[in-house]
Amino acid sequence: MPLTDPQVRNAKPQAGKRITKLFDERGLYLELPERGGRWWRFKYRFGGKEKRLALGSYPEVTLKKARDERDRARELLRQGVDPGEVKKARKAARAERAENSFEVIAREWYAKQAPTWADAHGDRILRRLERDVFPWLGGRPVAEITPQEILLVLRRIEGRGVIETAHRALSNCSAVFRYAVATGRATHDPTRDLRGALAPARPRHFPAITDPERVAQLLREINAYQGTFVVSCALKLAPLVFVRPGELRMAKWAEIDLEAAEWCFVASKSQPQHIVPLAHQAVDILRELRPLTGDGVYVFPSQRSRTRPMSDNAILAAFRRMGIAADEMVGHGFRAMARTILDEVLHFPPELIEHQLAHAVRDPLGRAYNRTKHLPQRRAMMQQWADYLDRLRTPGATSGVKGVA
Repeated sequence: MPLTDPQVRNAKPQAGKRITKLFDERGLYLELPERGGRWWRFKYRFGGKEKRLALGSYPEVTLKKARDERDRARELLRQGVDPGEVKKARKAARAERAENSFEVIAREWYAKQAPTWADAHGDRILRRLERDVFPWLGGRPVAEITPQEILLVLRRIEGRGVIETAHRALSNCSAVFRYAVATGRATHDPTRDLRGALAPARPRHFPAITDPERVAQLLREINAYQGTFVVSCALKLAPLVFVRPGELRMAKWAEIDLEAAEWCFVASKSQPQHIVPLAHQAVDILRELRPLTGDGVYVFPSQRSRTRPMSDNAILAAFRRMGIAADEMVGHGFRAMARTILDEVLHFPPELIEHQLAHAVRDPLGRAYNRTKHLPQRRAMMQQWADYLDRLRTPGATSGVKGVA
């Protein structure tokens, strides 16, 4: 009699018997080892020998599915083909596909190249692949990946507004495909068909220093600045808060709560109330400056009149005195610096960064910027950012700081 679903569901091994077998029909049976588990087997003869084919375990493979697998195996037998050999061939093919997956080959390529790179450079490339590429392409056989699949991955990166990162990811993928071609796992590089498909990397309207090694040099130059104390403090605070230059020079003491370590003001561009959590390094700078300017309105008053903020050219002029060219860095450049490094080096979620930049960020319900949203996470981010800049500033420390070339 063939088995029924209740029989299979309630089947238990017989006491004292190493393996109990419940037979269905046409070679199919359920095997119940004494140690537990329920396994479908198909018994057949091929080439004069009795053989068995594993069809999976119950309940993952139901009685109906087991019978379907048995019938497929019987059809192969009718065609003179051993179903056991077919299963071995399919398993070998799957193993080969896994061995030739994009992620396996990318990591092999990375291992070959990494010794020639600075640790930080290699970390950034691997992190980019792990975050932006492997989740969608990692398991695909490298020889079967199409340009359209790659473009979908790159569009996700573009959607975060980091166009340069999308171009870097495309370059990294191309290097992996070229390595696959060179080692006989692929016949061509599909990224060649994507030329012109990405938005061009926009030239920065505001020149900015974003390379960590150059940032380290800039921070040391700011620390050694010999100008007025007010401008010196503004220069030191600017990278810690990365607000717009007009917002920095217009900062008022009434907006700053040093005990709560917060600066709350109306953002100049989008006009929402904006909160800047202050890292302890920022608080220290402001505490040192307060005895000098704290009895006035502005944190950074003009040299000519304490009733006016410092000139909008003060930071720019300081850069020029330090020998930093106009096409290399401006006051607004601290925003691009923070956005790039927080994303690509410190790996903070883009949404957190955009909120801290006071950009218009809408949630899935279409609601606009909320000044208190993610505030604890932003506070932690701002402190980690300040600590990272401290480590960068230490002479000779760039080679030992994670994410620093």
